[in-house]
Amino acid sequence: MIVTKFGDGMAETREPDLGVLVGQLGRALQEELFARLAEQGHERVGPRHGTVLAVLPPEGARATELASRSGQHKQIVGVIVDELERLGYVARVPDPRDRRAKLVVPTPAGLDEVAKARAILADIEERHRRELGEDAYRAFTSALHRVAKAQRAWREHVSEEDAGPR
Repeated sequence: MIVTKFGDGMAETREPDLGVLVGQLGRALQEELFARLAEQGHERVGPRHGTVLAVLPPEGARATELASRSGQHKQIVGVIVDELERLGYVARVPDPRDRRAKLVVPTPAGLDEVAKARAILADIEERHRRELGEDAYRAFTSALHRVAKAQRAWREHVSEEDAGPR
């Protein structure tokens, strides 16, 4: 429940909206994930780094691909990759398909972090599956996927409207 107090002493109580709920869920997941990663030797990695590491394939990818996969701007991904490189989680190597381009590849530390993060997230999901029951959890994740897909489609819909009649 969210309680909003007004200057006249009145208060309004309401359930949190979708944005608040999703934000709370995301922050709580990240808090647990990165606390547990720190306990397992990855204390210098945080949610900011996770946006790139979560979408980095073992064979590597160009920074532009990472930006597209993560939904982040190329400049932000570049800064995060710089940080991850300084921390020893990724390296930049020549792209064998185009020697002028660079691939961002996970180092052994990066691969270890990704594997541990995936295991921790699987554990968290299993805990919620047990709490809700298999059917309710499956229905929840299915609905969440549909809502996320529909919300992402909003941008395409707006772009089509901005283009005007054809």
